[in-house]
Amino acid sequence: MYKVLLVDDEPEIRYGLIHYFPWNEIGFEVVSECHNGKKALEYITNNEIDVLFSDIQMPVMNGLELAEEVVKRELPIKIILLSGYRDFEYARKAIKYGVYDYIIKPSKFDELYSVLSNLKKELDPERTRPTENPPEQMTYSDNIIETIKNYVNEHYSSATLEDAATLVHMSANYVSTYFKNKTGENFSTYVHTVRMKKAAAFILDSQYKIYDVSTMVGYSNPKNFTRMFIKFFGKSPREYRKEPNRDGL
Repeated sequence: MYKVLLVDDEPEIRYGLIHYFPWNEIGFEVVSECHNGKKALEYITNNEIDVLFSDIQMPVMNGLELAEEVVKRELPIKIILLSGYRDFEYARKAIKYGVYDYIIKPSKFDELYSVLSNLKKELDPERTRPTENPPEQMTYSDNIIETIKNYVNEHYSSATLEDAATLVHMSANYVSTYFKNKTGENFSTYVHTVRMKKAAAFILDSQYKIYDVSTMVGYSNPKNFTRMFIKFFGKSPREYRKEPNRDGL
């Protein structure tokens, strides 16, 4: 199945296209939907899709601006634009941005079916074409996660979701979901793990008192710190100092 991102600011249009058009029948799957170009660009940045199916007239970022960003970033995405305007200027710009097709709304079933069937015929050879020794490179997604993790490892005593979100220019709610999807664990769980491992390393250094370590890793209440440490390592900080669990570090 080829992955399709559907973008339209009208909920009823999105609903109709998703539920009443036989995408699966011709080899496509609508993997997500967005109500404006900005949200679509965020999704495209972090997720792989094959086809962008977008309206032109939308708030925040319209379909042509979205198509321009896709082209600038050289993303391997086929673009189909929908518009309620029979305006040659739109069509001209669509061609400029390498848009696969330009459909006037309200779109007819036969036209959509024909356009997507032809697109599948074009995509199939590209998917089956062999690739030799693809270069290894860090994706944008990898870079975001690495940036967040580096931030936590450097600022573990005061790390917050809000500051991490500011660092990568995303909303806190989005980062929370994004981090969970990409790493399999919550942001707060990752912060806690880093703090516990840092605490364990400090505890093995006899120059630090337990309550000092508590403060150093971001816990203002030593009792809470001790309780969390026991839950993580299965022994108290004092017990750990006598018999460290090397596997936990």
